[in-house]
Formats: sequence, C-alpha cells, structure tokens
Amino acid sequence: MKKLRVIIVDDEKLARTYLADLLSPYEDLDLVAECADGFEAVKACAQFKPDVIFLDVQMPKLDGFEVLELLDPVPHVVFVTAFDDYAIDAFGVHAVDYLLKPFSPERLAQAIEHVRQRSSAPQQLQSLLDDRGADGRLLQRVAVRDGSAVHLIAVGDLDYVSAQDDYIELHSGQRSFLKHQTLTSLEKRLNPEDFVRIHRSTLVNLHKVERIEAWSKDSKIAIMKDGTRLRVSRSGYQKLRQSLDRD
Repeated sequence: MKKLRVIIVDDEKLARTYLADLLSPYEDLDLVAECADGFEAVKACAQFKPDVIFLDVQMPKLDGFEVLELLDPVPHVVFVTAFDDYAIDAFGVHAVDYLLKPFSPERLAQAIEHVRQRSSAPQQLQSLLDDRGADGRLLQRVAVRDGSAVHLIAVGDLDYVSAQDDYIELHSGQRSFLKHQTLTSLEKRLNPEDFVRIHRSTLVNLHKVERIEAWSKDSKIAIMKDGTRLRVSRSGYQKLRQSLDRD
C-alpha cells in the first residue's frame, strides 16, 4: 500500500504535537515534516513533495494562503484553524476539508477519509487561489519564491508587473521576480487607485509613473521614474490618463 506523504504546518508546537499524535495510528500516512511557519512549509514542500498538507491559516511571516500561492504543484490541503471566518467558508468547498480547533479524533478521521476519496482538490484549489480577491479585500504584499528563498514584496514597492506566458514578472527597484500567477488574478487584488492596466500584458504602479510620451503617431509609452519605458495600448492610455489626471 502506497503511503501518502504528510506535512503539518502550525506555529503552535502543542497543536503540531497533538495532530502528529492523532495521525500516528494511520498506516497509510507518512508524516515527513512538521513546520512552525510558512517559510519552513515552502521549503519542506519543495523537499518532500507531500501528497497532503495540514495547514494552519493564521501564522506569522506567511499565512496559509500565501504558502499555497508558492507551492507548485499544490498538494491536497486540509486547513487547520481556530478562526471560522470568510476564508474558511470559501475554501472549505474547494480544499479537501478544514478542521476547526479544537477538533476531535473523530473529526480528523472524517478529514482523512475525505483526503483518500478526493483526487481533484489540488486543481480546484489552484482555481480558487487564482480567484481570490472577489470579496474586495485588497492585497498588501506579494509572496514570491526565488529558488529556495521566499520574498515578501509590499505592493507599494512594486514598479510594474508584466505577463510572461503562465507567469507574471514582478519588478521592484532593481530586482524582478517570476511567479506562477495570471496578471488578471493579481489585478483583482490590487487597489485600482494605485495600479492601472496600461496594456494587456502590463500593470503599472501609478505612483512610479513619471510621464507619458508619444512613441509614434498612434501609440504612447509610459516613462517610469527609474527610466523604464513601457508600451501603452489605446485603451490603456485612456485609463492611465484618467488616473493621472485624477491625482
């Protein structure tokens, strides 16, 4: 019988120990790592390629959702949390299950059975991650992997974001980072008063735009404060002009 590789992620040691003890009798589960924060979780998932992750939502450094955004592929997820808030209501449909602390061994057994029965949860969960922001909550930072390192970029520090096939390239100062995400999904979570889509493949921080110049008779370019020149589409020009005039 093939064992399912399992990782526990929780910033509370007692919570990790309790869950690990409850998982120990399950012969088809192999607990390969316990992580105290989101950074450890990202590294452990890259190393062990878990089939299942028991993931706390509220954690310092990286929260549970930011962890998931950095995983590729996304494993089966069982959320473990003390907060039954909007996020759990939304993700409970698409994640394999969620456990509300304090949970009983019987409730854990139900979640494990759901893990055994579900095969499409990672794809469903990835779709939901792409759709985050529908509730109107604005993004304050972007979590991105750079090799084994994880960076947290404040949205105000972004200069612009460009689409690169199935990835976005985040430009901040002299650095750029690739992340597996669509430009549209990121745009939904940014304040439209601060970020404008100037081209189908480019999203700019209005506060980092120096000026707009004519490129040819029918085209414009945006000159960023660092000197970067970005192509502006016709519809993008109208949105950019309106936003700059408003400021």
